[in-house]
Amino acid sequence: MKILVNGGINLSELDGWWAEAYSPEVGWALGDGREHGDDPSWDAVEADALYDLLEREVIPEFYTRDATGFPSAWVRRMRESMARLTPRFSASRTVREYTEQRYIPAATAYRLRADNKSAIAMQMVDWKRRLDQKWALLHFGEVKVETRGGQHYFDVQIHLADLEPKAVRVELYADAIGDGAPVRKEMQRIRQLAGASGSYAYSAAVSAVRPPADYTARIIPYCEGLAVPLEAAQILWQR
Repeated sequence: MKILVNGGINLSELDGWWAEAYSPEVGWALGDGREHGDDPSWDAVEADALYDLLEREVIPEFYTRDATGFPSAWVRRMRESMARLTPRFSASRTVREYTEQRYIPAATAYRLRADNKSAIAMQMVDWKRRLDQKWALLHFGEVKVETRGGQHYFDVQIHLADLEPKAVRVELYADAIGDGAPVRKEMQRIRQLAGASGSYAYSAAVSAVRPPADYTARIIPYCEGLAVPLEAAQILWQR
């Protein structure tokens, strides 16, 4: 990435930072962005592609000059690369984002947990100990799905043993489609099941654009101020 501030133009594999940074206006790319291991046939394909890029695009663009000897296309690509990529892919941006998004929040969380003789930290330790003890007892009951008005309505029975409902979060989850994000829809606790201590019904509605089989309920830990799954990695899937 140091080459950016010096006006260099990248021709590289579509992995690492270049997979995120590449566009045709700022440089050249090799490969398809997928893992191919040590496949010698793919090495040959990429070698041919590299020589082809050099012969047909990179070298001609560098040596194509106007009457004054100025390589306008090359300099245009160089300027575009510097203007677009340098602010995004630099040590200063990295340090700033780490400070703002990680270090300051971590320091704030530490002060909060350490305040008042670590009262909040001790509450979190008690919560985590209780979660570890009870997690194996959690299980799902009946799951009902009804589709109407362009939405799927899920009703899921959850058995929490004697773990408090506020200690967990119940979600409907569906894998991402294409480049989209996964669907994570929080389910709401609507009632306690009759005659069943620690058992509840949770409900949520999602768009019927996708089939109901795409969705599954799951239980994850929840504690305000605690990083999940970093500090509590349990997860229970309905299927």
